[in-house]
Amino acid sequence: MYSTKGDFAYEALRNRILSHEYGPGTVLNQAMLARDLGISTTPLREALRRLKSEGLVELDAHRDARVTDLSAEEARDLLEMRRALDPIAASLAAERRATADIAAMRAAFAELEPLSDRPEVVDLVAHRRFHRAIYLASHNELLIGTLDGLWDKADRYRLVGLKERRDQAQRDETAAEHEAILDAVVAGDGALAAEVMSRHIRSSLGAKALTRLSNRPR
Repeated sequence: MYSTKGDFAYEALRNRILSHEYGPGTVLNQAMLARDLGISTTPLREALRRLKSEGLVELDAHRDARVTDLSAEEARDLLEMRRALDPIAASLAAERRATADIAAMRAAFAELEPLSDRPEVVDLVAHRRFHRAIYLASHNELLIGTLDGLWDKADRYRLVGLKERRDQAQRDETAAEHEAILDAVVAGDGALAAEVMSRHIRSSLGAKALTRLSNRPR
């Protein structure tokens, strides 16, 4: 259940953008969207402002919105930030995790499934939930807020990264890295947690998206 119509509109539009149902450059007419969602334009504008703050849409003076383009530059920036911050979060999680954190991380890990080549948004949610359980255990609110923002921006790029086909060995390696990160954090080994997380980010969907976008024709 959604607490407000604005929340409903935000989730509906965000999922459509992240799944590329509304692809980069798509113009979103507010009147048509409101009718489609069965709401007035007031909660719709609230939802669009939230999406704008996440960099997912641009708003113009004519009350239309446009889904922002994907760029190799932004993909690079997001990857650089995650390379720097995710290992720190994993290390801190190993130092500070509480019993409740360990339970949350294990529950999130249990829901992980290897991603297919044709995932739905829901398929990506479990992977984000696992990583978020790790950095929540850092108990560093500024770091958590920053990583939440990075993941918000990176979700569309993850779908692009999935267009790079991966063989079974690569999928197995990703699964093994998830398990190794969890084991290191639970064991309290901050150095190992950071090392595995760093390796994991280097071969992440964001890294694959950067490669794909950098190689596309200009």
